[in-house]
Amino acid sequence: MTTTTHSEDENRGRGRGSDGYEIDTDPGRLDVGLVHHWLSTDAFWALGRRRDTVERSIGGSLNFGVYGPDGGQVAYARVVTDRATFAWLCDVYVAPAHRGRGLGVQLATAVRDHLAAYELKRTMLATVDAHELYAKAGFVPVPDPEHLMILRPEQ
Repeated sequence: MTTTTHSEDENRGRGRGSDGYEIDTDPGRLDVGLVHHWLSTDAFWALGRRRDTVERSIGGSLNFGVYGPDGGQVAYARVVTDRATFAWLCDVYVAPAHRGRGLGVQLATAVRDHLAAYELKRTMLATVDAHELYAKAGFVPVPDPEHLMILRPEQ
């Protein structure tokens, strides 16, 4: 798999890895309708998420799209970050037809490698069932979970 990164200052050429898959950070290349469909209908943590919410989340995040040999999008992840001290990896999704090929690990590794340039103090994620996948990309359990807190909207 090849990773292509884009920023306002650079636009490198795209290339595909030997497996035919490519990871690209160009938000203009994302199939927003497809990402919304995946998250709102198949991702247990985002079921029912509105299209405008997905669009706003994409606009405020560093996005990673995975594209198959035919150029169609097959996976997605986004990172909420200040690009200085902190990042949150979230909304990682691989289309069912492309699961079991190691794309999740490759995507998490590409995110890790991309974020390395920022020298962040902490990159976090939350997972219910994919601990082993993320461990392959270097993630470990939070050493002091009692230090973490969450602010939830009133129920």
